[in-house]
Amino acid sequence: MLPGVGVFGTGSTARVLVPLLKAEGFEVHALWGRSEEEAGCLAKELGIPFHTSRSDDVLLHQDVDLVCIYIPPSMTRQIAVKALGIGKNVVCEKAATAVDSFKMVTAARYYPQLLSIMGNTLRFLPAFVAMRQLLVEGYVGEMQVCDVRVYGPSLLDQSYGWTCEELMGGGGLHTVGSAIIDLLSYLTGARAQRVHGLLRTFVQQNGLIRGIRRVTSDDFCFFQMLMGGTGSRSGGVCCTVTLNFNMPGSFVHEVMVVGSTGRLVARGTELYGQRNGSNGEELLLGDSGWVGPELKEMPLPHLRGLSSMVKALRESFQAHEERRSWAQGPVAMAPTFEDGLYVQTVVEAVKRSSCSGEWECVEIMSEEPDPNHNLCEALQRNKN
Repeated sequence: MLPGVGVFGTGSTARVLVPLLKAEGFEVHALWGRSEEEAGCLAKELGIPFHTSRSDDVLLHQDVDLVCIYIPPSMTRQIAVKALGIGKNVVCEKAATAVDSFKMVTAARYYPQLLSIMGNTLRFLPAFVAMRQLLVEGYVGEMQVCDVRVYGPSLLDQSYGWTCEELMGGGGLHTVGSAIIDLLSYLTGARAQRVHGLLRTFVQQNGLIRGIRRVTSDDFCFFQMLMGGTGSRSGGVCCTVTLNFNMPGSFVHEVMVVGSTGRLVARGTELYGQRNGSNGEELLLGDSGWVGPELKEMPLPHLRGLSSMVKALRESFQAHEERRSWAQGPVAMAPTFEDGLYVQTVVEAVKRSSCSGEWECVEIMSEEPDPNHNLCEALQRNKN
């Protein structure tokens, strides 16, 4: 039986997600927005019967058993942890910090019977599902290098908000790079051990953001990752990622994996391959065309991936009669909260590297840091 859905957020993802959920048979009962007016306008537009600006009204709604959270990263942890504590299944976007991610992991471990997955839709894109299968089957031989390029227009909102602030989770690295970091782990079956990165903010003000306010989130990011070398004679996979959001025009999304016997490359939603010694690339998976809702703010790979994720959710919940029960199989490829913690740890390591100019190790926290640690150190120094 399909659960009733409550959606947090009124941004571009929510505008696409709700029609996709309804198309798969889900009933969307409630919508949360930062203001009553904002929530009311979108609820009327999308035909959602209940809207609110108070989070508990959605979480305690008697018909809501699945919560989809697509709000600013700084608010994600609070809603996700509370939703799990109330007994709701959760699909959510990334948190703002590794500490927030760790708190989400702790809650997910405490309620293992509930669905708790991150909303990185690229894992569900058919091109990447096929790419991973071909990598497992040895199409490229031993994986050696991954090269990713994502180019597009500015990620900034029309007014000053969280997308402008690096500390609130804005910027290309956090917004788009986190999905790429997770995708590369999914494709290679390995995790980053060390990283080196460079972040820049080229557009600090524009026609709408000016005066005393300045953008601190990155619009250009380049980073390298040395992935775990378990079972590899070469010591692991070398990954390079370039994110540039100063390029108006068509969106570029290319992921290439090169190995000892060939290469695979996903361009947009299509997958190509070439073996060593062959004359050229072969099309392995074409684009069958998109017939769902369109939104210029959401690139086609993410849009198609979101649609595939919603289909997987339907298959997962339909397998059980109880509304809150779900089957692992259809959503087995989805990133867990544990994966979300790993991704956020890599993001923060890349930021440290950009400041230090050095390679940084990726060390995933195993316990929540003491919030009073720095205060205790300061007191101890003063005492001495």
